[in-house]
Amino acid sequence: MKSTIISIIVAIAIISGAFLLAKDSSLGGTNLPANNVSIIDGKQIIEIRAKGGYQPRKSVARANLPTVLRFDGKGTFDCSLSVRIPSLNISQILSQGEKTDIDLGISKAGNLKGSCGMGMYPFEIEFQS
Repeated sequence: MKSTIISIIVAIAIISGAFLLAKDSSLGGTNLPANNVSIIDGKQIIEIRAKGGYQPRKSVARANLPTVLRFDGKGTFDCSLSVRIPSLNISQILSQGEKTDIDLGISKAGNLKGSCGMGMYPFEIEFQS
């Protein structure tokens, strides 16, 4: 009986660990920067999906370029439709049907942090020189 309980606990630990490992290493995992940045007509476009949080959660972009954050809020009905970036005094409600662009101007090297209107869902952009 005791060995059966230990076996069950070990099996649950292994399955849980495998699930967490697969989640972090999968495409669009929340712990890894994604390739969601492009440069079009001299402007840097950072695309972020807003639905139950922000995907990707961390983006890496180039500093010293005109930058636009492009949010896709299609089908979203939660607080991620309200974007806040306190350091830039930005508070914006996103469109549910179209993409919403937020002009960041020319960003300097460093980290820019934002969240939903309630502060529950964070996102970050690392601007590198």
